[in-house]
Amino acid sequence: MTNWKEYKLSDLMELKYGKDHKHLADGSYPLFGSGGIMRYVEKSIYEEESILIPRKGTLSNLFYVNEPFWSVDTMFWSKIKQDKVLPKYLYYTLKTYNLAELNVGSAVPSLTTEVLNKVDVTIPNIDTQTAIAEILSSLDDKIELNNKINQELETLAQTLFKQWFIDYEFPNENGEPYKSSGGEMVDSELGEIPKGWDKIKLKKLVTKSHTGADAITRAPIVDYDTGIKCARVGDMTNNRSYHNWAFCKINPEDYLRQKLGIGDIIVTRTATLGINQIIRENIDAVCNNGLIRLKIDKSICDPMFVYVQFQGDIFKEWINRISGDSSTRPNMQMDYLLDFNVIIPEKELMIFFTDSIKTYYDLIDENNRSNEELIKTRDTLLPKLISGELEINEIGN
Repeated sequence: MTNWKEYKLSDLMELKYGKDHKHLADGSYPLFGSGGIMRYVEKSIYEEESILIPRKGTLSNLFYVNEPFWSVDTMFWSKIKQDKVLPKYLYYTLKTYNLAELNVGSAVPSLTTEVLNKVDVTIPNIDTQTAIAEILSSLDDKIELNNKINQELETLAQTLFKQWFIDYEFPNENGEPYKSSGGEMVDSELGEIPKGWDKIKLKKLVTKSHTGADAITRAPIVDYDTGIKCARVGDMTNNRSYHNWAFCKINPEDYLRQKLGIGDIIVTRTATLGINQIIRENIDAVCNNGLIRLKIDKSICDPMFVYVQFQGDIFKEWINRISGDSSTRPNMQMDYLLDFNVIIPEKELMIFFTDSIKTYYDLIDENNRSNEELIKTRDTLLPKLISGELEINEIGN
């Protein structure tokens, strides 16, 4: 580790406090909170490369930003002293630190500039920093590309759903758009719908629903060899697939019957409401009481058809009715979720639609599995490269 130098973090970056955003109108600049991008706003707080560090909350959730942005007041942002360190390299270096150990809070985990500024950081010369950052960035770029492709595939599925089941322009027996080609519409409690269709309460489609409160009644355990994986609200944030969930582990007694099965839909009922995922393969896990688990009656409706509706604007508007701007932690009751109206078309059309979007979700699953391997590779290389244990010329040997 020749040519490596030790600094205090204050020698490499100037920490700045984020600011409140409630007065800002919507715009094009990403607004970061401790969970990631919260919204887009009209102004930026800074326009250069920066590292964002939570001041409160999940202290290890760092972000590297290379575009104009705004940061909430529970985050630090930074001005990097680029004559000494590359911002991307410093970001990767700080990712190897357990910042939770620097917590000075009591009820809420917290960091201060005084504590962070005293952190010791050892860095190599600029050429080595550049080489290490490029290796790690190449893996992150592949992960980001897969995530963007997945978002586009989700958008394609939503566009097709809206065209067929909101605008009623699904193909008729002649392959023509149904409604604009004079397809028969009938009155319902919720307005005009195609003949033979229905809109029914979710509770009529569900054979089993529970919060998972009985699936985690004991504290998480440390023994990862014997424990059962348990999904939590935090696992589902930032659109993370179950392939990349952290999971906690719980004692196995009496929980085998609660395991999530293929086709189950899980929905967040606290913190950020309404985030949902459909389980498309065996993940050998249960969920805790921050999540609602739904088993759909497959004789009535394909679970995938319900899941796609949960991704749409109508479901989001339904959830937003109870999310509000309250300062208290939001909570969704089971009955509210089960009262949501689900579109039920003729069965042949439902099957045609789910078959049509199957390719999209198969590709999404493939990309998520690829990301899982890329993340493992990155997380294995990261501490070894940053510590100097692994030399650049050893990569690939």
